[in-house]
Amino acid sequence: MDDSIPVHVAIIPDGNRRWARERNMKPWEGHAKAGTFENLNSLIQEAKKLGVKYLSFWGFSTENWKREKKEVSIIMRLILKGLNEFDERAEKDVRFVHIGRKDRLLGKLVERIDSLEEKTKGNKEVCVLLCLDYGGRDEIIRAVNNVLTSGKKEISEEEFRNFLDTNGFPDPDLIVRTGGEMRMSGFMPFQSDYAELFFTDVYFPDFDAKELRKAVEWYYGRDRRFGGDSNKTNKSSS
Repeated sequence: MDDSIPVHVAIIPDGNRRWARERNMKPWEGHAKAGTFENLNSLIQEAKKLGVKYLSFWGFSTENWKREKKEVSIIMRLILKGLNEFDERAEKDVRFVHIGRKDRLLGKLVERIDSLEEKTKGNKEVCVLLCLDYGGRDEIIRAVNNVLTSGKKEISEEEFRNFLDTNGFPDPDLIVRTGGEMRMSGFMPFQSDYAELFFTDVYFPDFDAKELRKAVEWYYGRDRRFGGDSNKTNKSSS
């Protein structure tokens, strides 16, 4: 595969509430605009065109439970609605996977997640990972506890990966954060050590296929050495 194409692109979709406030709308109206099937599907289809095989969205963090209860409730309803629409309208070559905790989610939401994962597990064109009730520190602590439960006294880095939520999936090559903030906020800390980071001022409700292509084109120009020699230098001298 062309190594100038990111295999896994992860998106931290920030700026929904600010987008809404700037338009004198309620905060959750920004979430509603951002989470429409049309918005998300346009990104999925663009990822397919670009050759991206894994596309992650951080839909709700472990810290987001601290928000106003009404907003959290609306977000959960929007996510359930979005998953129902995904089930009805998504192309048959798209796989869906949940990353994060399920024990704090509504039962009907967990049922929909489980159903979609089972229904789409054989689809191979592009895999959509929804990070829902996900936090990087939480993931690592849960993984450590599972290691201890397994009885292991010593473990390698590769073995530890088997206890993470992302077990079986490649680490992100490119992480995109929308909304102007320039921080990771605990997103995939173990998996992102060699990810390229792309920050954009565009709020997520306005982050469309064109903006995704910009991020991937920016990635084309990166020199990914992974601690070794320059890939570009090696290619030019070979």
